[in-house]
Amino acid sequence: MSMSAHSSRTYSRTARVRRRRRRALPLVEETSAGGVVVDVVNHRPYVALIARENRFRRIEWCLPKGHIEGTETAAQTAEREVWEETGIDGRVLAHLASIDYTFTSPHNRIHKVVHHFLLEAVGGELTVDGDPDHEALDAAWIPLNTSLTLLAYSNERRVAHKARELLQVR
Repeated sequence: MSMSAHSSRTYSRTARVRRRRRRALPLVEETSAGGVVVDVVNHRPYVALIARENRFRRIEWCLPKGHIEGTETAAQTAEREVWEETGIDGRVLAHLASIDYTFTSPHNRIHKVVHHFLLEAVGGELTVDGDPDHEALDAAWIPLNTSLTLLAYSNERRVAHKARELLQVR
């Protein structure tokens, strides 16, 4: 048997085992909310972003978001999560988008839906001290246009782009 035939067969068997394991994991549904909180300074919109450490221990910039609790609406969750993760009091202005994706944890496959809102900053002070999960390592006001390239995930960049369109920013 040639080396390439053996390695091809090994790869196929390994891929089949991985697919079977993925299917065997229980599916968990999660719903979260958060969004793009904006403060306008000198006619220029800034967005409060948070820095988190990903599973590879690299820092990535994200929109603040978190799980819906109890009887909260998605909009109420967005306001609470923005405050907890950034210290900024935000008021929901509009729904921007709902995104969903699936990922795998060691014990589950997780299907997650995240409702994103456009929020106006109405008070507070930028800090991560209120984050009960201690996921946010830092928070910063970033120019909205800069956030379109700084955000770690393409779906969050699309949400920020939609906020930019609603705000009619060039």
